Amino acid sequence: MMNKFLKLNNNGVFKKIKKYMRLLVISCLLFTQSIDLFAFFQDKPNIIFLMTDDQRWDNMGAYGKPEFNTPNIDKLANEGVVFDKAYYAVAICMPSRVTMMTGRYNSNHKVGFVAPTDYTLSQADFANGYPSILKKAGYRTGFIGKVGFTVTEETIRPSTQKEHYYKKEMGNVFDFFAGSETHDRNGVVTWPENDKGLKEIYKKGRQNSGRTLRTGEAMLRFIETQPKNKPFCLSVSFYAVKHDSDKDVYMPHYNLFKGKEVSVPENWQEGENEKLPTVVKENARGVRLHKERSSTPELYQKLVQRFATQGYSVDDQVGLLMKKLKEKGMLENTIIIYTSDNGRFQGSHGLFDKCLLYEESVKAPLIIYDGRVSKEKESYRENALISSVDIAPTILSFAGINAPKSMQGKDFSRILNKTQDMSQWRDAVFMEDLFLVEMFNHRYKENVDEINQNLINQNKSYRSHGVRTDRYKYFVYYEHSPKIEELYDLEKDPLEQNNLANNKEYITTLKKLRKKTEELYLNALN
Repeated sequence: MMNKFLKLNNNGVFKKIKKYMRLLVISCLLFTQSIDLFAFFQDKPNIIFLMTDDQRWDNMGAYGKPEFNTPNIDKLANEGVVFDKAYYAVAICMPSRVTMMTGRYNSNHKVGFVAPTDYTLSQADFANGYPSILKKAGYRTGFIGKVGFTVTEETIRPSTQKEHYYKKEMGNVFDFFAGSETHDRNGVVTWPENDKGLKEIYKKGRQNSGRTLRTGEAMLRFIETQPKNKPFCLSVSFYAVKHDSDKDVYMPHYNLFKGKEVSVPENWQEGENEKLPTVVKENARGVRLHKERSSTPELYQKLVQRFATQGYSVDDQVGLLMKKLKEKGMLENTIIIYTSDNGRFQGSHGLFDKCLLYEESVKAPLIIYDGRVSKEKESYRENALISSVDIAPTILSFAGINAPKSMQGKDFSRILNKTQDMSQWRDAVFMEDLFLVEMFNHRYKENVDEINQNLINQNKSYRSHGVRTDRYKYFVYYEHSPKIEELYDLEKDPLEQNNLANNKEYITTLKKLRKKTEELYLNALN
């Protein structure tokens, strides 16, 4: 008997049995893990972050301007939550985009157009942004449109690098990518490389196309190629509504607005605005651009009709997105966030451009639609003070992920589901403007820090920071000597026409907001 046993063993029978048993155990473990993974993914919502470029908060029907003709965005608003006191932590393209992606203030991440905050975003810091964190958590991630900032292996200066290597810089974060720096006229970098449908969208010489329509097509392509039973996060950064030349505007849509008069804000200024601080009038580019582009009724109408056209083109893509999500059975498990990167004056206060801390520049459109929530529960307007620095931690919260310590913003998902104790919510949002056009003109020079200090010494700096509370707005041009302060009671003066900084009746409020600004600025640095 023993001899037979030894013979069987020598033939490797028991070794084979042991091997098969091991494979069976591994298969059971993998099966169990796949069930757990399926359950994990089933519980996670899809997240779509839609951001326009330079779209003023009130240039849509949902915020009171029906002549802008944005039916799909308005429908999104009617079925979601509209925030009436959302603000940009910084109101200019590059730093604003980095703030929303990383949940950090401009003074903290230091990614901006001009010295001393003129750094690229390191890959290590990019890895602490919401797309990378969601990718690591099992989400399929996508990016479409204008990138607007540069990621490099290590932080370098200047931030406005002349070459960009998106696949090298972002290839490990985004599964799907169709992007470029500021516009798509010189081509778009795309991956996956084997996605012929994606490449066809950006094929040179396509007829009856336009930058906004191409962005929309790529957005739909992402949805069409989405695997089942896996959550996704898609970030879409429209090139519109910035720029207004024929090559940027989809001209068939322009026929809907051409020659049709749009309303003029009460604080639109024909010609110069003598109330602006001298340092702003003499140095900020918004003053010059207003004279050139929006300082007469004719210029204003022509300009805003073109911006309205681009807003309509974006709106059209939002409608196509909603239709596609519904067709694919995804809408009921998808959260959609709609905002812009900054506002624009369009002649208000005698200014064009953005950056400066008046409402037209720093107030944000913010609409959140959650397909998981019944429309009866979700459809309302919200007055809580929200900052663009809150976007990243809130997106992570939607996915059930805690924000990393590097993120300085607050998760406002509990405001959305009405479980937030509002007595514990913030009483002010912090805003800053670190852009100087003169420094932008010198951005590639080696002695930028010396040039910056000289401008400050010459009293040409109009950098500012401040706060917006439920009722008041305060900001200070802190590098000017003496400091210049502005204070507005937005309840009585929503168009910011009456500066109360020198009104003795408001001295207590002024002192309180000075202190609050300094407190929040120090927090932003750390």
